[in-house]
Amino acid sequence: MEIKNYIEQNKDRFVSELFDLLRMPSVSADSAYKPSIEATAQWLREALLKAGCDKAEVCKTPGNPVVYGEKYVGDNLPTVLVYGHYDVQPADPIEQWHTNPFAPVIKKTEYHPEGAVFARGACDDKGQMFMHIKALEYMVKEGKLTCNIKFMIEGEEEIGSKNLAWFVKNNQEKLKNDIILISDTGIIARDTPSINVSLRGLTYLEVEVTGPDKDLHSGVYGGAVANPVNVLSKMIAQLQDENNHITIPHFYDKVKEITPETRALFAEIPFSLENYKKGIGVTDVQVEKGYSVIESSTIRPSLDVNGIWGGYIGEGAKTIIPSKAFAKISMRLVPDQDWEEITALFTEYFTQIAPKGVTVKVTSLGGGPAYGISIDNDGYHAAEKAMQTTFGKRPIPTPEGGSIPIIALFEKELGSKSVLMGFGFDSDLIHSPNEHYGLFNFFKGIETIPYFFEYYAQMYKK
Repeated sequence: MEIKNYIEQNKDRFVSELFDLLRMPSVSADSAYKPSIEATAQWLREALLKAGCDKAEVCKTPGNPVVYGEKYVGDNLPTVLVYGHYDVQPADPIEQWHTNPFAPVIKKTEYHPEGAVFARGACDDKGQMFMHIKALEYMVKEGKLTCNIKFMIEGEEEIGSKNLAWFVKNNQEKLKNDIILISDTGIIARDTPSINVSLRGLTYLEVEVTGPDKDLHSGVYGGAVANPVNVLSKMIAQLQDENNHITIPHFYDKVKEITPETRALFAEIPFSLENYKKGIGVTDVQVEKGYSVIESSTIRPSLDVNGIWGGYIGEGAKTIIPSKAFAKISMRLVPDQDWEEITALFTEYFTQIAPKGVTVKVTSLGGGPAYGISIDNDGYHAAEKAMQTTFGKRPIPTPEGGSIPIIALFEKELGSKSVLMGFGFDSDLIHSPNEHYGLFNFFKGIETIPYFFEYYAQMYKK
């Protein structure tokens, strides 16, 4: 049976199974969800076996488990390692969701006229990862699997893949492969396929500003004692100037300027500023001076406060000077910027700009390097041809503003290149309330993946 017909006959079951997966709140950032993490890993093990894996197991790590599965078809055939993650971001703020984040529903949208699945993890990454399991089911059942296949589905991607390095280093023979296939990114539009060829690096920090050793009455002490929330706000404001340029000394020392050739390529990427603003509900953009929206959000560094808190936030009034204030801050980095070096530069500067009367603590929550992906290898060419087959149009190579730090780890430890063949839209609100994933995208991914295996096997030279 051809893949399109197989999808048509099984699409209701595919969506029903995806719903079952999305109902499990596998939030890795909150230890309260540990039982759901364990349950999700077991569910995926069973799903891999049902889809046709010869074996599948839940592998323990010092943290959340990794789900591993494999299907062997021949000694002289290439091996594709599929990577994905089953953990999801916290659903907060819950009140901004239109429906329960862990009770998936289908709703039509402007960009998804056939409907989209609304749930935490729908696009990032359960929906995209599950496409590969359903594609495997088809290839095994219809005798169309042309490569050996392995799955490595982790449970800590949303908290920096804390223990994946440990797992990879201790399972190099098990994970041995010829190419790594990842669907954790997106395409430009339903009629404009694309393949990501670069990722930004990341460093993630938590800062703490402490003033008095206890909360104080603001009427008695206000005006005489440094307020940590006020101080933290002022310090954060000093991290960027009026041009949205990051002010940390030596931050840009290793940042290379964009070449005219690269800018010309980016100018060819279809982009509507009005649609961009409309899709995320803003009236204007705020970019680094001298750079476009695409450049600023993909191949230039950035700094963002991801959360800030301190003092009294309950109902009604409580007039205090808080003892402490906190913020979580992330920086997206570009090639040649070392995330650990940037962490040290930030810590030095942030401590330096603190006024007298407070103390500052900076804690690193992890990070990883930027990564460039060559378009001159069989993996990329197979993905390109597969997308051209199913979309009827050659995909555009595009930069990606997000980070997948473990890709550099894979190349270092396994010697493997990665292909980022994702199917989400930028407007799918990953990490945000009302995250969703289009049914068109979900089924198009299932349709495209078997062609990747077919074409990669044809191109492979041992």
